This record gives sequence, C-alpha cells and structure tokens, in this order.
Amino acid sequence: MSLPRPVTLLAVGDSLTAGYGLPASAALPAVIEALLRQEGLNVRVVNAGVSGDTTAGGLARLPWLLEEPPDCAWLELGANDGLRGQDPQRMEANLDAMLELFAARGVPVLLIGMRALENYGADYAARFDAVFPRVAGRHGVPLHPFLLEGVALDPALNQDDGIHPNKRGVEVIARALLPRVRELVLAAARP
Repeated sequence: MSLPRPVTLLAVGDSLTAGYGLPASAALPAVIEALLRQEGLNVRVVNAGVSGDTTAGGLARLPWLLEEPPDCAWLELGANDGLRGQDPQRMEANLDAMLELFAARGVPVLLIGMRALENYGADYAARFDAVFPRVAGRHGVPLHPFLLEGVALDPALNQDDGIHPNKRGVEVIARALLPRVRELVLAAARP
C-alpha cells in the first residue's frame, strides 16, 4: 500500500492525544504514525494535543492550527468537558463550530468520541454520550465511538491516576483506531 503523495494528519485533542505522562514516541499520534509507516504509508502525524484542553479551548486555538491546513485531521476533545461536568449542549456547539472550521478549509476529519463517567449521574452521561454520534451524523464525518474502548478502567492499561493510558494502553487504542485513520489518510491522499 502506498500514497500518491505524503500526507499530513493534524491530531487535535487533549492529554489523551498529547500523551500525558509518556515519552513523545509513546504518545498516540506517534504510535499511529509508526503503524501507518510500517504499512508503507508516507504519513506525518502532527501532535496538537494539549493536556487539560476542553472543546472551548480547542475551538479557540483551531483557527491558528489551520493557518496551514493539513491534509486531514482527527478531533479528540470532550473528555475534560465531561470531567468538569460542563454542559453537553455547549460541548456540542463547540464541536459543531470546529467541524465547520475544518470543512471551510476542506480538511476531512475523523471525530473521536468519549463517554462520560457516571459521577454526574445517568442523565448527564446519557446527554453527554449522545453528542458525538449526533455531531458526526450532522456533519457527515466518520466517528470512532469511544477512544478508550477496552482500556478505560483497566489498571493494567492505565497510569497510576487511572485516567491516562500507559504505553500498553496507547498501543491498544492505536490498533483500534488504525483502520479509521488509515481510511481517512487514503481518502485525503486521493487527487
């Protein structure tokens, strides 16, 4: 498998993208890039993850990130909105606005979903969890439903804080995410 030209993927996210507590080479964008390169795909994944970032923070910095538009991007934000109990409607509006900015610059996006912890109650969790599929459907973008699938709450795959994946956890996430990222990259490379 090869690409007709090199592809740049912008990885917009929070600490889960940034690689909190890990060396840069073990952060999710670096692991995904290495996996794609092993397949012979000339891809550069730019890590635009900021620990603690919310959807509001991502929206504020996205115009700057898109000054030189990448070929494609992933959008992984919302976990900190949920941890802080912020209004899911506000999160949804921020995600909508970010996807509109990507679309205006012709950048295809993979939306990466998150699930709320139950600490704010089942009603909050249901409202939060419904945002990602609704936004993806409205904007016609692919959705990876839950970034931490198979990793969340597993002590063997998380750092001591129980929130951030360790090196093994990132590898599990990367393998699950890889098919959707590969599709995104291949589509972005088409003339």
